[in-house]
Amino acid sequence: MNDRRQDGNEEMVSDPLKLRALDSDDLAVMSAHLQHAQLRVSDLAYLPHEQRFVFCAGRYEWEHDPRTPRRRRLTGFHFERVQGAQMRNIDPRISETELELIAIGFEPGDAPSGSVILFFADDRTLRLEVECIEAQMRDMGPVWQADPPPPIDEEDNQ
Repeated sequence: MNDRRQDGNEEMVSDPLKLRALDSDDLAVMSAHLQHAQLRVSDLAYLPHEQRFVFCAGRYEWEHDPRTPRRRRLTGFHFERVQGAQMRNIDPRISETELELIAIGFEPGDAPSGSVILFFADDRTLRLEVECIEAQMRDMGPVWQADPPPPIDEEDNQ
């Protein structure tokens, strides 16, 4: 943890995360850190010529010091070796639609390929067909105060 002073008060700010996923176990760790991340449709980008999918989100800081206010952090995330992307209940033409990421899962295909699925609130999903799991996540900048995330209703997202 880093100590930072702001307006004369001591404030604890955790170190930025930088994670890499090469298998489904690694992806599960990233999913846990990204649970309740907030973003908009305009924050998603599929770059087919680069075989890459990227997004930026306000990640809930699960690893925060309990003595400090709840926080969110700007986090960048990208998948490599993406061969296709499909959205369900997400209209890419409505760029200001707000999304809340619930979890990231993996459905294996012919090893090592498969589908990475991003599950969002309100029964929205994004499916990425990947040659293999290769993802990176990195905290990039601002940290801001946030209310605690709401509990997830498991039945709404199955």
